[in-house]
Amino acid sequence: MARFVLPALLCTLAALSAALLAAELKSKSCSEVRRLYVSKGFDKNDAPTHEINGDHLKICPQGYTCCSQEMEEKYSLQSKDDFKSVVSEQCNHLQAVFASRYKKFDEFFKELLENAEKSLNDMFVKTYGHLYMQNSELFKDLFEELKRYYVAGNVNLEEMLNDFWARLLERMFRLVNSQYHFTDDYLECVSKYTEQLKPFGDVPRKLKLQVTRAFVAARTFAQGLAVARDVVSKVSVVNPTAQCTHALLKMIYCSHCQGLVTVKPCYNYCSNIMRGCLANQGDLDFEWNNFIDAMLMVAERLEGPFNIESVMDPIDVKISDAIMNMQENSVQVSQKVFQGCGPPKPLPAGRISRSISESAFSARFRPFHPEERPTTAAGTSLDRLVTDVKEKLKQAKKFWSSLPSNVCNDERMAAGNGNEDDCWNGKGKSRYLFAVTGNGLANQGNNPEVQVDTSKPDILILRQIMALRVMTSKMKNAYNGNDVDFFDISDESSGEGSGSGCEYQQCPSEFEYNATDHSGKSVSDKASSAGVPAGARPYLLTVFCILFLVMQGEWR
Repeated sequence: MARFVLPALLCTLAALSAALLAAELKSKSCSEVRRLYVSKGFDKNDAPTHEINGDHLKICPQGYTCCSQEMEEKYSLQSKDDFKSVVSEQCNHLQAVFASRYKKFDEFFKELLENAEKSLNDMFVKTYGHLYMQNSELFKDLFEELKRYYVAGNVNLEEMLNDFWARLLERMFRLVNSQYHFTDDYLECVSKYTEQLKPFGDVPRKLKLQVTRAFVAARTFAQGLAVARDVVSKVSVVNPTAQCTHALLKMIYCSHCQGLVTVKPCYNYCSNIMRGCLANQGDLDFEWNNFIDAMLMVAERLEGPFNIESVMDPIDVKISDAIMNMQENSVQVSQKVFQGCGPPKPLPAGRISRSISESAFSARFRPFHPEERPTTAAGTSLDRLVTDVKEKLKQAKKFWSSLPSNVCNDERMAAGNGNEDDCWNGKGKSRYLFAVTGNGLANQGNNPEVQVDTSKPDILILRQIMALRVMTSKMKNAYNGNDVDFFDISDESSGEGSGSGCEYQQCPSEFEYNATDHSGKSVSDKASSAGVPAGARPYLLTVFCILFLVMQGEWR
């Protein structure tokens, strides 16, 4: 009987050995890793079918592995693309918000001007008829200058409005004294009495103050939206360093090499890597938040005393009131002018009767009923636009310091915050033990995952910080009702570094910047009256700072 037991025992042992061998072979299979690798468009011949010795790996843990050298190299490039894609998605949403709000605000403002000009033209044609049509280019020039200020900024609003009232006075003085002949020299003398006589009452002074404040605030606010759009666009195009790329590979794909294809990176592990890779972006946060606060301040002004809609909508009524005031006081105004400038020369008798007939100026202004006035510009109102922008601005605050966390909240990048034990920590499936480092370049010296050179700030980020700082200063001036000196920041905020260009859409600003200030002096006037204008000193300092940073980069 013993001779039957021995063969049976040997068969049993052979069967168990075969089962154990099959189980061992199965555990070392790389089929799932291979399948996912091929699904990304890579060559299946790069991927082994079973685990191999991992001495060839440079970043991922060595030992038995499912990754060949070619796989590690391609995964490195893929991890870089994955990172850039997720960051771009986060930034593109914000960039799209600012782009769309700028476009809407710009469209609204331009249509508001068009509506105001059309309303004035329609009213004045009905009220003054042929007399207005003979002098309509004066009013057309007014609106052209207002549009030019908004688009280009190189208009001194106070000087332009003073010139408008002076030209209007010349035309009206001729009309109410049509029996006289006035030379250009005589009319120049008349204009000198404008301030003293106040022929249009208090309308020019009030309108000048309202228009200047409203236009400066509106233009500055629109420019702020454009600057925010461009800053986000440039910073969103990230170029990871070699150290960052190594950390990204280790975080996203090295787990695959160990067969852990369903295990996601630990949240805190991801946070440290993102804070290291986005260290320079984190340095934007302080100036970005100051800029957002300044935008919100100007938004309050646009909702209140600097509301451009409330200035432009009744501008035809205000100008007509001024004309009526001049007409009613024409006798007193003319007498004082004749005393100061001398008696004018009468026209020949035949021409006097014809001139009086042609210039009969007795029409009283009859305002339209509300339903006859143009509809609100761009299908909305300034209050609705500003309310919407304010909400978006508040949501955008602390965007850059929150960016690492927002990236890690993406399920493609990391496990949830509550899954701390069954996640990839860079070495295996276990809890991540290191503390999360702070945001910004200065805090990365102790980052356990990414080696960051804290002595070399990104020049593109520094340019965006400078652009935000300059725009914040302009916002504060606009909030206080002062005109601001605009200049094109596209050169300062362009270049390569963390990113450049505008992937989401075309981003060139429509603005060209120039100068007027609330005192009514142009920059050229100031430059001629002083060695260095007071308004230019902060910008000279800005230029010196940028030059220093550029040279510092060259020395290194």
